[in-house]
Amino acid sequence: MNVHFIAIGGAAMHNLALALHDKGYKVTGSDDTIHDPSKSRLEAKGLLPEDFGWFPKKITENLDAIVLGMHAKEDNPELIKAQELGLKIYSYPEFLYEQSKYKTRVVIGGSHGKTTITSMILHVMHYHNREVDYMVGAQLEGFDVMVKLTEDNDFIVLEGDEYLSSPIDRRPKFHLYKPNIALLSGIAWDHINVFPTYNGYVEQFSIFVDSIVNGGSITYNIEDEEVKRVVEASENSIRKLPYKTSEYFVENGQTLLETPEGPMPIEVFGKHNLNNLAGAKWICQNMGIDEDDFYEAIATFKGASKRLEKIAENNNSVIYKDFAHSPSKVAATTNAVKEQYQDRTLVACLELHTYSSLNAEFLKEYKGALDAADTAVVFYSPHAVKIKKLEEVTHEQIASAFERDDLIIYTNPDDFKEFLFAQSLDNKALLLMSSGNYGGLDFQEVKTLIE
Repeated sequence: MNVHFIAIGGAAMHNLALALHDKGYKVTGSDDTIHDPSKSRLEAKGLLPEDFGWFPKKITENLDAIVLGMHAKEDNPELIKAQELGLKIYSYPEFLYEQSKYKTRVVIGGSHGKTTITSMILHVMHYHNREVDYMVGAQLEGFDVMVKLTEDNDFIVLEGDEYLSSPIDRRPKFHLYKPNIALLSGIAWDHINVFPTYNGYVEQFSIFVDSIVNGGSITYNIEDEEVKRVVEASENSIRKLPYKTSEYFVENGQTLLETPEGPMPIEVFGKHNLNNLAGAKWICQNMGIDEDDFYEAIATFKGASKRLEKIAENNNSVIYKDFAHSPSKVAATTNAVKEQYQDRTLVACLELHTYSSLNAEFLKEYKGALDAADTAVVFYSPHAVKIKKLEEVTHEQIASAFERDDLIIYTNPDDFKEFLFAQSLDNKALLLMSSGNYGGLDFQEVKTLIE
């Protein structure tokens, strides 16, 4: 097949392009800008466009398919040419479904935890040399790519994102996969730029549950009241399999998981991750891994990239960074680090970076999210607010939203960096939570705080 990617440089898009190239497809693509690691990875396979920009002449009747990325706009010149020629245009999830419609599709959905659960499942499969196709939203240890597609593998494991599919397909991605085996980890309002009401957001998960094929199954987190309500209200003819957080305890800074063979030390920690682990276990069992083999494999799982990732440690100090930005994720991550390091002072720094987090109306959802921190810091960039064309967010609104009198707020990257590097991290845990980089913070430099 000849496949052309419009906006090939995205994290998901370039991984799909690499997967198709490895499968033997002829792949071309365009984008107006491509940054590393996408740039160097595409270049290594000979897939990097010679020139950046949009070139309608690349769109010809010889193409079997167009894959359209979210970075492109509805008036993209290449898209318009493809429409004029009547070419088949797929969104990213539509194309993944086409590649997997004869496989058993395992789809992991939820507002939070889906990347970690997908990563846990893939780690267990890899540990036991079980070959599966997959798509996951983070780089994993032991895996070269984030998307793998073959003709032979029976299973495909897909991280089910609820964000929109493409500029011309406003359906959430996970509505298009039609799972045989599904998991729903949690529901907490997010992406308010496209789901402006809570009920409208929750409705997407009801549609997801109803999209599971007849005779399929949904493994769901019964501790999440909204998940429980959505799944149990569905009239779809599927098996409903609840799970809850695995039993565990923390001893001398080490989390131990209760198993039938006794307590087992594990690398990940925090109630949310032990909940994720319980969901992953049931999915792996549905895929033919028995309980003992799951425990053996999961003991070596260190976590997905950018998800509660330890970046530096010495005898009495530790630094973590995490992709957390939504209120539920921020609270879960902050609580997890405090529970793991109860005898240390926790300095938690949150960057408000997404459309949702920079929305004045949505800010109140952050109430209590940083309560577990001994020192709580919020950074946001007024420039980012302007770029996103949002109403200005004030110090007062942020302070009021978090309901914490001692909250430290920075809007200048240099001032935040000065605060950070003035800290003595002796007997402290530093947690940096953001989907951005605090206005240009060098995380390699941050490591030197405890070296």
